[in-house]
Amino acid sequence: MKRRKAIIILILLLIGSAVSAQDRLDSYLTEAARNNPGLKSKFTEFEAALEKVPQAGSLPDPQITFGYFIQPVETRVGPQKARISATQMFPWFGTLKAKKDAASEMANSKYQVFEEAKSTLFYDVKSTYYNLYFTQKAIDITKDNIDILNTFRKLALIKVEAGYSSTVDVLRTEMEIADLENQLALLKDNYTVMQTSFNNLLNVENDREIVLPDSLSSPDLNLTDTSIIDSIKSRNHQVLQMDFMESSYEKQQQVAKDMRKPNFALGFDYMVIGKSSDPMNSSLQQGKDAFVFPMVGITIPLYRKKYTSMVKEAMLMQQSAKAGKLDKINILETTFEKAKRDYSDANRRISLFEGQSDKAGKALSILQTAYETDGKNFEEVLRMERQLLKYKLELEKALADKNAAIAFIDYLMGK
Repeated sequence: MKRRKAIIILILLLIGSAVSAQDRLDSYLTEAARNNPGLKSKFTEFEAALEKVPQAGSLPDPQITFGYFIQPVETRVGPQKARISATQMFPWFGTLKAKKDAASEMANSKYQVFEEAKSTLFYDVKSTYYNLYFTQKAIDITKDNIDILNTFRKLALIKVEAGYSSTVDVLRTEMEIADLENQLALLKDNYTVMQTSFNNLLNVENDREIVLPDSLSSPDLNLTDTSIIDSIKSRNHQVLQMDFMESSYEKQQQVAKDMRKPNFALGFDYMVIGKSSDPMNSSLQQGKDAFVFPMVGITIPLYRKKYTSMVKEAMLMQQSAKAGKLDKINILETTFEKAKRDYSDANRRISLFEGQSDKAGKALSILQTAYETDGKNFEEVLRMERQLLKYKLELEKALADKNAAIAFIDYLMGK
């Protein structure tokens, strides 16, 4: 019973570790989205752009004036002592809404800049993660090969002592070990650099340990080229940014047209009236303040050349955004073809090096057995060991490249 419990617990632990390995990269992505200062900067720019929307949709500030008569002006009801005026300007109907819509569309374009920065960040995290995985695997494989070569060295020493082999075999093994140790040192330095880069993307301590999976899966693209291109055209954040900019300039064009139309002013006057000093003035309204409402005014846009120029400017900017969008789509389609090529190449290399590693392993086993028997072909043993090391490294590199290619295609699709 106790044994059964232990087995169940072990299985649960293994399942938990598998789930953890699968979700680990997602947790790093979440951490990067929460901590990366560059991403925070882009989001703050979007928030600042949002604050322009209520500004654009607001009426101009009302104008209030106050006048005091040093020499009071006598009227039928008494002397005018002071005058207060208030005026509010109103733009042409629909102008404020058009301004607000233009600012809103520009804010949406800023949001797409933020989303593009997030997609770029996620791709950088993924690609660096896969490179870290490959580098760690290269370190592990190199260490294993150094251990194997040390075993060969001991075997060569035994053969030399028994008179079946030359000291040259020992020297060759030591030379191979020295080369691998130098390569191992470089791999460790590369890992430290990538570790720093990865942790900086997450904005955490440079030397924080990164948990990597034991192996990478070999996922497939389950989308057709047509559906991927359609996603790029409709969901890529650079394309969407151009869409919103084009829409914003269209609204600005409408604003410029409305500015060629009259603005209206509405206001009132308030008169402060004093008591008349004339004893003959018996008016019942004597000394009563006067309230004059309304006052109506209109601004006439006589100098229309500047407004025509503003309309043309907005129209040209709209055309520029439209052309920029088409150019961006063409560039992204070309970039996708390159990414698909990298994906296909990595897929082929995975199939190739899986087979090559298997064959090289079998050949090495045969050569090693033969050497242990008659002490011959030691150079061939070392050559095959180098081949096996190369194929193992190339297989892990192909797996990392395939995952990175898929991550880049996801980025192009706006994920």
